[in-house]
Amino acid sequence: MTTSGWASLPGDIADLISLRLLAEDVTEYIRFRAVCSPWRSSTASPRDATLLDRRFSPRGWVALCDVDGVPVTAACKITFFHTSTGQRLAVRLPELHRQKIVGVTDGLIVTLDKDSSVVRVLHPFTRVTVELPPLATIFHTEINNFTSLLSMGAAVCRADTSIAVVAWLTSAKMVMSARQGRPSWAVNHRDITLHNTLPFQGRLYGTTPASEQLVQLYPPNPCGAVVAHVPHELVHIFRSSYFLVESGGRMLLAVQHHRRGHAIRPEMEWWRHFTVTLFQVNLHGGELIPVNGLGDEAVFLGKDRCLSISATNLPCISRNSVYSYVSNKDPVVLHSLGGGSSEQTTMYTRVHYSNEMVRPSVRPFTLPDHLMTYCHNLQWTRGLMLHEYAAIPSYLSDLREKIHAHESDIRFPYIGDVGKKAKTKRVRAVVKKNQPLCA
Repeated sequence: MTTSGWASLPGDIADLISLRLLAEDVTEYIRFRAVCSPWRSSTASPRDATLLDRRFSPRGWVALCDVDGVPVTAACKITFFHTSTGQRLAVRLPELHRQKIVGVTDGLIVTLDKDSSVVRVLHPFTRVTVELPPLATIFHTEINNFTSLLSMGAAVCRADTSIAVVAWLTSAKMVMSARQGRPSWAVNHRDITLHNTLPFQGRLYGTTPASEQLVQLYPPNPCGAVVAHVPHELVHIFRSSYFLVESGGRMLLAVQHHRRGHAIRPEMEWWRHFTVTLFQVNLHGGELIPVNGLGDEAVFLGKDRCLSISATNLPCISRNSVYSYVSNKDPVVLHSLGGGSSEQTTMYTRVHYSNEMVRPSVRPFTLPDHLMTYCHNLQWTRGLMLHEYAAIPSYLSDLREKIHAHESDIRFPYIGDVGKKAKTKRVRAVVKKNQPLCA
């Protein structure tokens, strides 16, 4: 007697269907395999222990801010949003307990263990974890600066045989890397301060503050770190900032700068003085090609990561536009590439000034508000919206103490020959009494 129904679907047909689902989204593939054991047996497991197979990466998923002031690693839960389908998915991740999130690449979460200083890469949907060497040894020998870890950033780069994590410390002006299966971390660059980074085609590129150079950070480039230069006419414009973003499989450079030929008028809002110019980066020739438009795409520029998102199925996103954050005092600004205009994305977004609260949080938050917050790792991991808490003034003492208590509790045990005694050092954040707690 032959079986009937969907469970009896031939293995090759089930595999074909699953591959089409996988091309769209890994979560649909996981749901398909969960239907029955015959379908699981005829399809490949997404629990790739190396995290090298890009097919199973959580592509297109970004993390929303829970906006309740609870740090992500304390809640051990992340709400994800799929930028193509609009699907939301809340995922509980007990693996985040006693961790510090230092980066996200293609949906993969990079964490620093607060007790052992081990760095891990976590797939949030399959919960596969790849472990890299602890930072303790290189911390004691090369860094030894507690506060530098509070603003640590990291990205995942894939090689042919293993993944690598590249980490950078802004205050220590250092870039270092470690590969899966290697015993320790290595210093790749010294005396370098990064403004923005982009993992692209298995490598990591970056820009530096007030610099005309685009640099390859990992792997080390035998021809030199500099891969391109910003056009001279944009280099010395007042308060220029440089961002890298992947859009449609190409690398774009976004230069946020003061409008050329535009006089600064004190009575005009500060954000109206700025605009954004885009270039496509040709890595082979080192040239920058002007980009006049993005079509249906919208770009979000952030300090820690940038996003390029199709606005086709997201009517709340403005197509052919760039969203950026000008300063701690101004809200998120929308730059239209078609008309050349700039505008605020939300009215009444300021909830506090330097010395007083002016209004409660204005809700509901828009999708652009969430996406801009996701592009700034400090605010997102703290559970605070960027446009409301880009800076935390000193009079909000309860919130500041809560943040410091959670972020400064990091220990770096002595390992091997580093140190005579079996003791640890704990990170302690040092903040001046009236200094705002900023991004």
